[in-house]
Amino acid sequence: MSDPFRGRVAVITGGAGGIGFAMAEAFAARGAKIALADLDEAAMDARAKLLRERGTEVLCVRTDVTQRASVDGLAERVFQHFGAAHLVCNNAGIAIAGPLLQMTPDDWRLTMDIDFWGVVHGVEAFAPRLIEQKQGGHVLNTASMAGLVGMSWLGVYCAAKFAVVGFTESLRRELEAHEIGVSVLCPMIVATDITANSMRMRGLEVPKAVAAPEQPPAGALVGGVIGSAIVLLLREYLSTLVPWWQYVLGGVYVLTSLYLPTGLMGI
Repeated sequence: MSDPFRGRVAVITGGAGGIGFAMAEAFAARGAKIALADLDEAAMDARAKLLRERGTEVLCVRTDVTQRASVDGLAERVFQHFGAAHLVCNNAGIAIAGPLLQMTPDDWRLTMDIDFWGVVHGVEAFAPRLIEQKQGGHVLNTASMAGLVGMSWLGVYCAAKFAVVGFTESLRRELEAHEIGVSVLCPMIVATDITANSMRMRGLEVPKAVAAPEQPPAGALVGGVIGSAIVLLLREYLSTLVPWWQYVLGGVYVLTSLYLPTGLMGI
């Protein structure tokens, strides 16, 4: 039986590193074509080179997810280059930490613009095209465990991610009739550069320990685990074209929309 990912087109925002590139590697290993979208062109080009060396067709598009026009431009490039899109992963994000009462209006705006509006813009740009092409498809929005449980010092981040979870639940119900699946990724701590990148975007100096940590935080998952979990999440959907709904928490538990554990993922 042919792999259900083979020949599919996966679009990934925030694809130059972290969870985004882990998705790209996992999908590419199963035969998918990849469209990477990111603001960091140098990192994106370097990651694309790695994928191309493994035989994957890759398109890179510099994209600012806070700007609807930029994400529309991404969709236009993807459909011009590949003629279709099947997996749309709205993954770009930042995290600003600190007590809620010390957060500035700019902290709120930047976080919501990227973490929430970036997801909305991705859906607005791609979902109508997925419906029109009548080939099914799947939308995967990256939230966080912080989108399910409020956490101290992460109030702004939690607010944005809670919004992503609620938005995604509603979207799932609206796209089901079009045989387009919708899922939300809610991982715990993952070893990525989100902290350093978030500081750079705010014009802050990044301490060496943050920019190049000697080891991941205790209990942190690595990107490959997340990528494998997402493949398992989507594999049945892509094989059957029957929309379904699951949460991946920490890359381990598969939960229903009622947040009840139904089993362990085989990773």
